[in-house]
Amino acid sequence: MPWFDLPEDQLRTYRTATPEPEGLDQWWAARIEEARSTARETTLRRHQPETYGDLGVWDVEFSGGRGDRIRGWYLRPPGAGDEPLPVVVTYIGYGGGRSVPSDHLGLAALGFANLVMDTRGQGGRWSTGATPDGQGSGTFAERSEVMTRGITRPEDYYFTRLYVDAVRAVEVAAELPGVDPDRLAVTGGSQGGALSLAAAALAPSRVRACAADVPFLCDIRRAITLTAAYPYAEVADFLANHLDLVDTALETLRYVDNALLASRITAETSVVVGLMDEICPPSTVFAAYNAIDAPKRIEVNPFGVHAQSRQHDERKLRFLRELLMP
Repeated sequence: MPWFDLPEDQLRTYRTATPEPEGLDQWWAARIEEARSTARETTLRRHQPETYGDLGVWDVEFSGGRGDRIRGWYLRPPGAGDEPLPVVVTYIGYGGGRSVPSDHLGLAALGFANLVMDTRGQGGRWSTGATPDGQGSGTFAERSEVMTRGITRPEDYYFTRLYVDAVRAVEVAAELPGVDPDRLAVTGGSQGGALSLAAAALAPSRVRACAADVPFLCDIRRAITLTAAYPYAEVADFLANHLDLVDTALETLRYVDNALLASRITAETSVVVGLMDEICPPSTVFAAYNAIDAPKRIEVNPFGVHAQSRQHDERKLRFLRELLMP
């Protein structure tokens, strides 16, 4: 895939042309407070000690958006006991779920506590999930396309619920046993990168570090007209057949656009972008990155598509260690 977006010098200063909805902070505060007011107690159940031995793994269930129960994994390093550890909240990419704990051993191996949040109504494409999208939805994993689910009203939009889940995961992680709540980070790639930015923006007092790789849901209005790749193409496909809903859908998307939310981030932030990424075009990633008014860094891969170089993993781990294990 050749370079198809703005030249890099223009990317460095590019900002979204999408205006922010009036009262956006109050609107999000109401969504989060709604979730808190209906929340039930978080539960933890030890998971397969015969498999994981001294490495602590717990099956977690907590209340997310609208009070819906969200699953996750909580991992702790072997021999950590009750020592308060820095904690990283991990979010999953589009179509995937929390998978099995053995997919998430790296952070615990390096001394971090790790809460892995399952993704409601996903987990049927490339990794397994265990959380339905709301009560009584009939299944706990779907091979879902969710970009237009509830898109006619921001309060009903799928990603509104998912962003609230991400914020609640941060709040829950800060209260887990053996966690130092002052050393909390969020991370993920693609959709997981979007959730990392959103959580850092909507829970700025709790998130100390944010590592968002090739983040999704940035400058969304530009993205759906710039790329024909999915998942953004789900919106274009839908609106091609629903001309009457174009303005309504674009209005909803403004509420979850990280190019607008990112200005609220206070955490030190690391972002990865690939200049050949058709799924999350580079200008959309830079639109969010350039809006951040906090210490930040961006790793630009000139030949990167929608997957960061594996060499980046070590740089991200160093970033987290520098901030959380000084």
